[in-house]
Amino acid sequence: MSSKDSILQSIKKNTLAKHEMPSLKIDNPLQYEDKIQAFCDMSRTVGGDYHILQQGENINEVILKHYPDAKRIGSALPEVSCATFNPNDVKTAQELNGTDVAVVQGTVGVAENAAVWIPQIEKHKALYFISEALVILVSKKNILTNMHEAYQWLENQTYKFGVFISGPSKTADIEQALVFGAHGARNVLVIITD
Repeated sequence: MSSKDSILQSIKKNTLAKHEMPSLKIDNPLQYEDKIQAFCDMSRTVGGDYHILQQGENINEVILKHYPDAKRIGSALPEVSCATFNPNDVKTAQELNGTDVAVVQGTVGVAENAAVWIPQIEKHKALYFISEALVILVSKKNILTNMHEAYQWLENQTYKFGVFISGPSKTADIEQALVFGAHGARNVLVIITD
């Protein structure tokens, strides 16, 4: 028996009171009149940025406008022609170090906290965290109001790894100063597509 199994058995044996799982039904979930605008406002609040792609506007031009000094842009998305390399072509995640911008596809955005669900499509999930800047594409049709809706949507999905990302990486535990890029991208841009 592994130590993990031994610990779990001991906890189970010594648990006196058992409780049913509480109802997860929320009577008055957070709602927005305009969830796209709420998502955009919250993106700025959490330290990120957004761009609503207009008719005829080119994703590549938007990316290059936001990151004009980027030398190493990684993306496996066919519509991202400004990418300088395909992250799926590298053998190890360590080879992603030095990525200035990673451009990835998000599937669902959440207006409540500007989080975007990113399922692992790329070979190495390190891409989402090792790049200096992260550009996430998400369709405006897939922006939900709150996390309750997002988790309901997730129940029907199949994925090997996925993560909600809301704005750049940040921490405030060091001398009570807010630091961006502590354990992930220093900058996050969400491009909202049709």
